[in-house]
Amino acid sequence: MTEADPGMTRQRRQLITGVKGSLRELRVALALLNHRVGTRVELKDVDLDCLDILGRQGPLSPSGLARLAGLHPATITGILDRLERGGWVVRERAPGDRRAVNVRIVPGRNAEIFRQFAGMNALMDELCDGYTDAELELIADFLRRTSTAGQSATDQLASE
Repeated sequence: MTEADPGMTRQRRQLITGVKGSLRELRVALALLNHRVGTRVELKDVDLDCLDILGRQGPLSPSGLARLAGLHPATITGILDRLERGGWVVRERAPGDRRAVNVRIVPGRNAEIFRQFAGMNALMDELCDGYTDAELELIADFLRRTSTAGQSATDQLASE
């Protein structure tokens, strides 16, 4: 059933609308948090995004990072120049191919960013303490599926 389904009850439509509204509010709240953290560590929001991708994925080629970040390769070059000047990342020759370059995070450098998110992490720990393991599994599944839907919507827009 979709929101436009005439067989859907009014209560269910309201619940779905509430979930979508909450996700929009969360997006704004997290964007503001990231912006505030970025300001404190003198990074742009997109710089934080790229550092997060590198932190989760490990060393990547600039083109691989551009693809995962959904950015043009020329844009990634500017971001990496900025991150390298700030001591956040290093570019290294890829093993086995002296022409290829990988980008990796400077070990320990992200501790400064993690400190900025400590308040949010503590609040999330408190929030999660109020849920059972089964409820947390359901929430994690919903968030994974929401992330996948967002990626699919992004891919669809990129291909138009």
